[in-house]
Amino acid sequence: MEIKLTIPEYVDQGLTSEWQYGFEIKVGVNDGEVIISANKAGLISLAKQMLSLAQDAVPVGYHMHYDEYNSLEEGSVELIIEKK
Repeated sequence: MEIKLTIPEYVDQGLTSEWQYGFEIKVGVNDGEVIISANKAGLISLAKQMLSLAQDAVPVGYHMHYDEYNSLEEGSVELIIEKK
């Protein structure tokens, strides 16, 4: 199986989030371990978000917040992904 991704280019106004139709993502913590559970569309969507952050033009410290009110399933803990 081959998956082809189009990564939105970074512009000064920020990154554009693109989500695959039907994505489901849940983030939890169990015994100090972070567990990210996602269906295929969710995994592809997260991959696109991380590849977007990896662009050279994205400044260090730029980050994305995800929570149950923004992209994650109900009951998820907040997830922050930051470029170092």
